[in-house]
Amino acid sequence: MSTALDPELMDYDEVIEKFDPVLGLEVHVELGTETKMFCACPTAFGAAPNTHVCPVCLALPGALPAVNERAVEYAIRIGLALNCSIAPLSRFARKNYFYPDMPKNFQTSQYDEPIAFDGYLDVDVDGETVRVEIERAHMEEDTGKSTHIGGSTGRIHGAEYSLLDYNRAGVPLVEIVTKPITGTGKSAPEVARAYVTALRDLLLSLGVSDVRMDQGSLRCDANVSLMRKDATELGTRTETKNVNSLRSVERAVRYEMTRQGALLEAGGTVTQETRHFDEATGTTNAGRSKETAEDYRYFPEPDLVPVAPDAGWVEELRAELPELPWVRRGRLQSEWGFTDLEMRDLVAADGVSLVEQTVAAGAKPAEARSWWGSYLGQAANARGVSLAELPITPEQVARVSTLVSEGSLNTKLARQVVDAVLAGEGEPDAIVEVKGLAVVSDDSALQAAVDEAIAAQPAVADKIRGGKVQAVGALVGGVMKATKGQADAARVRELILATLGVDGS
Repeated sequence: MSTALDPELMDYDEVIEKFDPVLGLEVHVELGTETKMFCACPTAFGAAPNTHVCPVCLALPGALPAVNERAVEYAIRIGLALNCSIAPLSRFARKNYFYPDMPKNFQTSQYDEPIAFDGYLDVDVDGETVRVEIERAHMEEDTGKSTHIGGSTGRIHGAEYSLLDYNRAGVPLVEIVTKPITGTGKSAPEVARAYVTALRDLLLSLGVSDVRMDQGSLRCDANVSLMRKDATELGTRTETKNVNSLRSVERAVRYEMTRQGALLEAGGTVTQETRHFDEATGTTNAGRSKETAEDYRYFPEPDLVPVAPDAGWVEELRAELPELPWVRRGRLQSEWGFTDLEMRDLVAADGVSLVEQTVAAGAKPAEARSWWGSYLGQAANARGVSLAELPITPEQVARVSTLVSEGSLNTKLARQVVDAVLAGEGEPDAIVEVKGLAVVSDDSALQAAVDEAIAAQPAVADKIRGGKVQAVGALVGGVMKATKGQADAARVRELILATLGVDGS
């Protein structure tokens, strides 16, 4: 083994043999409100730096906060969906620390009186249900964004200077904190990923956030510790901060288990600290020593009254909760007749809702899945965007699918129409008309092309007359080329065989 500061990694199976992993997952979700938690500044992502700020979120003297009611509603919806109890009275507190990402030097959060507590979320891992218990879900505000210039790591250490953007400061957050997750054994990394995946799906179905991990709308802090098999007390934990993809959650947990296992086996100790996950290497590196609650000197926020939601309102929100996403997926899979693999691929691509909307607009399920899961999926990858960000609607995809079903388009022409829609050239029907993309269905026009193809390839025609019907493909290709792909290939085949006096059945 090398030094405690730079340990070798322990084989994963050896870690499981000697230690029991204990997880704790803290997920921060930015709420999809139009304005910030305590002021009227907009929350839209991507604005020019420091343009969505005001005296309140910049903490100018005399500015007073006011609670965003919609954010409270969203927090209650999240708590209810996670089977939590909703507090009849909760309170905001000041979490004091000195970092430049909050101009007022404290974060307005909830401490010992959260809005939701004692819940759970059941997740599926390799066909088995794992219950993850929720300790609390509390409201707070997000911090600003720091950009460190110079140095080799992109972090403050070694940087020449830092830039601060306060657009994000004050954006409403709900932090969802699990109780210690034990008994997962070898499946610990997969459980972590499955939990964040299920939570992401649930939040999206509630309509409370866009849960864009790539934009920071959903961030996971992964706490990991190891206990020796004969131990009775929890080990020292590390907290890997702001892991921003589902795959990285699993990788970060696995890496920390192997790193900590090597440290402990070499006689070293695990330092309670925050760590950062390196996407490129799949490793974590040390950040700062982890503060305790005492370090933050929490005290009740004097400028905000307690939040006391009416019990009747809470029950109204409970009654409005949507169908759970995994229940909905099971129902849709049964209705559509998709295989487990087809549905899993669709879920991975975030295409379930798009297919559902396309089917509702008139497309057959298999055709809708084919478009979103294949051709449009390739288009999204090429553009570096999600399926939902493509400039085409489910209704437009359904219309193209209908034109194919009606025989007005073949697959090649349909793709040309979709490409034109993606390029912003208009609606499918208008594109077909302007570009003259409709299938040639006039038998007289097709017959002329068939006769020309037969005359051009007499040897092939003789083979077909002699019984080698499979050779008809060459003549079909000739007709398709002559008609610029606008013929119905099946009809062309029928006409060729009829012209040659061959029974193609």
